[in-house]
Amino acid sequence: MGKTHVVHPAVISLMAELILDESLRKFQEERLYQKIDTALENKDQTTFLKLTSELKRLKSFRTS
Repeated sequence: MGKTHVVHPAVISLMAELILDESLRKFQEERLYQKIDTALENKDQTTFLKLTSELKRLKSFRTS
């Protein structure tokens, strides 16, 4: 006979929050890459530096 596993609602909520956070981070990262590409195309060094700094900060949260 197989066992049925019951998952506590708090665990499900935490898992959902982690998935949502990761999805949001990926969306923000993709958006930053697009903006960085545009800054490069426009030879806009100020915006490029600002956006790459923001991207580094976003990526540092993932590794912390």
